[in-house]
Amino acid sequence: MEILRQLRWQDILDIFLVTIIVYRVLLIIKGTKAAQMLIGLGVLLLAFLFSGYTGLYTVDWLIQSLWAQMVLAIVILFQPEIRKALAQMGKARFLSSLTPAEELRSLEEIVRASVALANRKIGALMVIERETSLKDFIEIGVQLDAKIAKELLLSIFHPTSPVHDGAVVISGNRIIAAGCFLPLTLSAELSKSLGTRHRAGIGLTEETDAVAIIVSEETGTIAISTGGNIRKNVDMGALREFLTEIFVSPKDKKDEK
Repeated sequence: MEILRQLRWQDILDIFLVTIIVYRVLLIIKGTKAAQMLIGLGVLLLAFLFSGYTGLYTVDWLIQSLWAQMVLAIVILFQPEIRKALAQMGKARFLSSLTPAEELRSLEEIVRASVALANRKIGALMVIERETSLKDFIEIGVQLDAKIAKELLLSIFHPTSPVHDGAVVISGNRIIAAGCFLPLTLSAELSKSLGTRHRAGIGLTEETDAVAIIVSEETGTIAISTGGNIRKNVDMGALREFLTEIFVSPKDKKDEK
């Protein structure tokens, strides 16, 4: 009871803010290698406490020496997650001013273009902006600000186009930029059969919440990447359903409420 009497409103606010921060950090690292690294750090902390309690002085000295470099190690180990967290501080609403009909039309153009590119075995990488702004990547490419159209996407990724090797960035119902260069994933777990285009799509979704659509010029197949994961061999129906669920369904549910 004495503790409760000494509790200030600032203390309650402090605990609440720390809880939110820890929760957000756990959401960011969930399902990533960082989660396993965090468990490893926890084991190291337990070993440190155990060695001090039991009098294992050599082990205790060794772990204390490691702690001195721990801050630098954490920055290096969690570099992708730190970049992702900082990127999420700048947010941009996707399709916020569009009606459901406009959203569906834009998404349908993307689906039709993806299938047409796959059928012709023309490589392509399209990224759709969600909450996290892709401004840094847009500035690197050729800015277009054009309405989404299947024919335009086909012309951009045609092998004779000067910007066909880069990525197209889409926001709302506009193609914002083409020929954009994206960060490559450094994951060692990916198949070596995946080329630069696939690794760039995955690399972007590791750092942002964007959706990447990758068309392979070797196999003529479509893949989707979100959250650093990749789903290969996606057909037209699955692609349409996936995009609709992400970009249209959440808004419909919100409107119903």
